[in-house]
Amino acid sequence: MPAIASVPDLLRLLVIPFFGYVAWRDIATRRVPNRTWIPLAVLAVVLLVWEFYVVMTGDLAAFQQQRFYIRVAISIGFIIPLTYLFWLIGGFGGADAKAFFVIAVLFPTYPDYALAELGVGGALGSLPVVQTAVGVFSLTILSNTVLAGAAYPLLLAGKNAVTGYVSPGMFVAKPIQAEEAIVEYGTLLDFPDRRFIDDLSLGGMSSYFSWRRLDLDALRMYLQWRGLSLEELRADPEQYRDPTTLPDEPNPPGDGMIETDGGQPVDSEKTVESDTDGEYDDPWGAEAFLDDIEGSAYGTTPEGLQEGLDTLSEDEVVWISPGIPFLVPLFLGVVVSFTYGDLLFAFLEAIGFA
Repeated sequence: MPAIASVPDLLRLLVIPFFGYVAWRDIATRRVPNRTWIPLAVLAVVLLVWEFYVVMTGDLAAFQQQRFYIRVAISIGFIIPLTYLFWLIGGFGGADAKAFFVIAVLFPTYPDYALAELGVGGALGSLPVVQTAVGVFSLTILSNTVLAGAAYPLLLAGKNAVTGYVSPGMFVAKPIQAEEAIVEYGTLLDFPDRRFIDDLSLGGMSSYFSWRRLDLDALRMYLQWRGLSLEELRADPEQYRDPTTLPDEPNPPGDGMIETDGGQPVDSEKTVESDTDGEYDDPWGAEAFLDDIEGSAYGTTPEGLQEGLDTLSEDEVVWISPGIPFLVPLFLGVVVSFTYGDLLFAFLEAIGFA
């Protein structure tokens, strides 16, 4: 059988079904367990050591060895710190960061698949078709992933426009029925006037930067902790806004997956008559919840939880930012990178900038 690629490059093809699997998990649960990355990380280290050995002991010219070392240094020394920075500022989730850590080690250089050995001619005689001058494959995967991810806001805006919602926020959010919040992943957005304004002026657009946000995973954690369903909360918000109705022994909050949308009812939930006219030091027991779980609940603040619960208890339609399950565009970026190559470089080359 003709040799179409080196053994390391053939083994690298395993990442395509692997990232297909983690993309599916990202859509279904928005969670990828840490142990999922271990086999791929081990493969990445083994292949890198393998290729270092081949380069150091082979008959490559000095400039070819130097080029290999530079590409490894760029891939690991640039991609990993950049990814870590994006994770620190909240641009990447933990799984996204781990994915690019592995990619940086696994793909410092371009793989090469000589399809011409199988009788394929023309532009497809060798894959990837478009390779950059820098030659760092992890950079190609990163840029293709960003381009794939950029299509999502456009699709969301198109959907909103078709249904009549035209505003600056149409690129980041969608309307849902309030009671459906517990079966969605994303972030609840609370606008100053509880709606999307249609003012496209600079002054109008500035109001969008004052969005208050509640992670829907944190909402499910709160309901699970309190032993309460969203339906019950919406049916009697004045009772549950009173922190004296909190259970004496709350449930474990879980991690906010959709399966945990209220948990088992807590028998010690109390019903009381209040004479405070709805004004409480800790509405909804938000501070008590966050203090009890000793965690951030995905960055949720007491104020954000309180305002989110106010919105969900009063409005019939709410807006959520579904976010981008980033491992999905990453999977698309991997597939495009292995086949066509670098989309951005091809575009820049076509207009004379590369």
